[in-house]
Amino acid sequence: MNIFSGIAYNIRGLKLGISTPRLLMLGLIRFAVVLLVTIISAGIILSYYQEIMNLLWARPESRWVVWLWYLLSWLLTLLLIGSAAIVSYLIAQVLFAVIIMDTMSRITEAMSSGEVIESEGTSYLGQLVFLLKQEIPRAVVPILLLLVLTFIGWLTPVGPILTIAASAVAVLFLAWDNTDLVPARRLRPFKERFAFFMRTLPFHLGFGLLFLIPVFNILSLAFAPVGATLYFIENQSPPKT
Repeated sequence: MNIFSGIAYNIRGLKLGISTPRLLMLGLIRFAVVLLVTIISAGIILSYYQEIMNLLWARPESRWVVWLWYLLSWLLTLLLIGSAAIVSYLIAQVLFAVIIMDTMSRITEAMSSGEVIESEGTSYLGQLVFLLKQEIPRAVVPILLLLVLTFIGWLTPVGPILTIAASAVAVLFLAWDNTDLVPARRLRPFKERFAFFMRTLPFHLGFGLLFLIPVFNILSLAFAPVGATLYFIENQSPPKT
């Protein structure tokens, strides 16, 4: 599986998600949840905007300097909104979205293979708790790493290189967050699943490239579980006997 296969599966999942009423509804709910949490967190953070700005730099009296204060104020606003969006994604992903993603994956698996293979001896609640735990290594840690790389990029001359590297890391792990849904639901060991991820880096890079396209990434992220499940079922599941 190469980069182009990853792109193709992402697009296939988007088409299937939009054309299937149940998947379309769940994808829109997932988007709405992230948007709602973003608005709430942004409102909370921006309510302390003036206090944060005053701590950094009180508004100067000189007209020759005040323009610089306004520039810093504008940049701080963008930083706070960006931080709110990241925090909201993490909160929504861990508390809400993983449930919706798993449901979308189950529907897709049933449509693709005719059944949903469950892990023997484990209840749905047990599987769900296991999936929630997996969000820390699959989504939270990579995004924190992205923030660290971005911050380092601001402070060093190699900023453009680190920006590209950070973007690649982000899309790789966002893609894996979706392709890992089926094996995680089947309670396969983390070591085995991570080894699969490392073997298929080109595919995951291609699958995640669409996440970098502004506006379109909203749709591709919302319906990514569909294409990722199709990929796993068609290429990684053992054949039926």
